[in-house]
Amino acid sequence: MEKLMGFWCVIVGLILCCKCDNIVESLEDDGEVFIRGKQRINNVSMLRPSECGIPDAYNFTSTNALMVPLTLIHGAAAKGAVCLDGTLPGYHLHHGFGNGANSWLVNLEGGGWCNNVRTCVYRKKTRRGSSNYFEKQIPFTGILSNKAWENPDFYNWNRVKIRYCDGASFAGEGENKANGLQFRGQRILQAATDELMSKGLHNANQVLLAGCSAGGLAVILHCDKFRGLFPTSTKVKCLSDAGLFMDAPDVSGGHTMRNFFGGVVSLQGVKTNLPSTCTNRDSTSCFFPENLISNIRTPLFLLNAAYDAWQVQESLTAPAADPHGNWRLCRKNIGQCSASQIQFLQGFRTHILNEIKGFAASRQSGIFLNSCFAHCQSERQDTWFANNSPKIGNKAIATSVGDWYFDRANVKSIDCPYPCDRTCQNLDFH
Repeated sequence: MEKLMGFWCVIVGLILCCKCDNIVESLEDDGEVFIRGKQRINNVSMLRPSECGIPDAYNFTSTNALMVPLTLIHGAAAKGAVCLDGTLPGYHLHHGFGNGANSWLVNLEGGGWCNNVRTCVYRKKTRRGSSNYFEKQIPFTGILSNKAWENPDFYNWNRVKIRYCDGASFAGEGENKANGLQFRGQRILQAATDELMSKGLHNANQVLLAGCSAGGLAVILHCDKFRGLFPTSTKVKCLSDAGLFMDAPDVSGGHTMRNFFGGVVSLQGVKTNLPSTCTNRDSTSCFFPENLISNIRTPLFLLNAAYDAWQVQESLTAPAADPHGNWRLCRKNIGQCSASQIQFLQGFRTHILNEIKGFAASRQSGIFLNSCFAHCQSERQDTWFANNSPKIGNKAIATSVGDWYFDRANVKSIDCPYPCDRTCQNLDFH
């Protein structure tokens, strides 16, 4: 049954309002849940930053943020590399300078998924499925910032954000002609990479593939293939932020996330692009990072909140799993959770710890798992690198990622359980 709900709008520096239709359903059906009006986050009243799609980041943007223009990939259509509606894909590129001129940070945009024809048709009428709705310029903050005091290790690199308009973490291959849908995520990533190669990426001596949320999952799915594009002399590593989506039971004992991902994989032809190391499992299992990370050969860093706000809200306590609203307060503010609810969330954290044991044993892997109620911490300036940034062992996220990338330190930072960490920027949805 469809639910008539309002929609959040995006604040990106200056306020940009989203223009949407009125009907979507819960995550169990299409992965998009919206609440009308303002949200209270970190004591800042703002409109929740999602434009008619699953939040890829809860992002605060300073008024002096670098604004980077959009570039459409005009040769993409000939390769069949198009958005859901057939429009051209694109990216935002800011060139590096100084000793970062031959170093590249390639960031894959996040923004949820669509798992059936109806929701993909809806999605192609938004910036998550059509470049007709892309912003002409976007702010580069956090790991994309060009300021040394905001982004000490990567500020002068070539930094690019590849836009996300396919709905399957850049992994789909197929089409639905009857409904005018193109599932070409894999081709989009290839077309974008090809064009960036022609703009200097092929000369890179250092590369970091990064992404948040659905983009963080895309990093895990494509890390080894991306590394294969470069000679062995090029230093290539991968950073997945909030991409550790878990195949964990929800509060009803069901599997909201597995059911949802099953629709994404089957509809968008993802199976053909899943890592070969996972072919002995069913395709849906191979879309869950916990079944992939131990077999990734390229150095990978996992940045995640143990109580990931998105997974808590839309997977673990999704409305269909909580029909009586027992989790209504807890899912908005972890400080409002009862003792039994905290115990359930601690079980989710334990699930994560168990699933990353093999990954953590690798010398080349990096981990920053803090005990925060957060989602996407690399693209928000206040969580990436600021005076009040989250820390583990007195190290901020940016410092930890930099230490790992440049081999300055072995980084396996796992926080103590909630509520011990007083540095968290916990989200508060009121």
